[in-house]
Amino acid sequence: MNYLVHLYLAGDDAELQLGGLMGDFVKGAIPADYPEKLALGLQLHRRIDSLAQNSPHTRQSRHRLHPKFGHGRGIIIDIFYDHFLASDWPEHSSQPLEGYAAKVYRLLQKNHDKLPAGLQQVAPRMIEHNWLVSYRQRTVVGKALQRISQRLSRPLPLAESVDDLAIHEVSLRQDFKKFMTEATDFVNQEFGITVRGG
Repeated sequence: MNYLVHLYLAGDDAELQLGGLMGDFVKGAIPADYPEKLALGLQLHRRIDSLAQNSPHTRQSRHRLHPKFGHGRGIIIDIFYDHFLASDWPEHSSQPLEGYAAKVYRLLQKNHDKLPAGLQQVAPRMIEHNWLVSYRQRTVVGKALQRISQRLSRPLPLAESVDDLAIHEVSLRQDFKKFMTEATDFVNQEFGITVRGG
């Protein structure tokens, strides 16, 4: 769900980025016939998800949210962290977010046939509505959470968490920055990726 964070942590390699985007749509064992870099991007996505699940910084973020969101708190924090990365993008990359997003959209279009069916359906909407850039806006965050809540087997009022964002934004941003430092160190040490956001 946090597409921008996964893209950013994949560094500058287009195949790793593509594999990172595919991560939410490929379940179970990674197919043996996947190209090596795509498979590595999928593995990277899963390792980042595991790191985020266990990081003290993301755990702190989840605990800042109202208990009514239950298991949905992890989803909410994913979206909030994409929002923070998008809104603070110049702190993370010298390339404008608009140009970075355009490169990602071209990557998706060029490799449409390689994408899992779920991402093939999502990608056109991502491009049409410019998700990666629009996540800078808090109203878009609320709409994204509303869409996600409608797909859950047990409905949760995820969109109401924008109130928690307003209340705890300073603390949540601090958690985010600490997690990103942890995550960039992790991908460098474990995968040899230097993150520049280029």
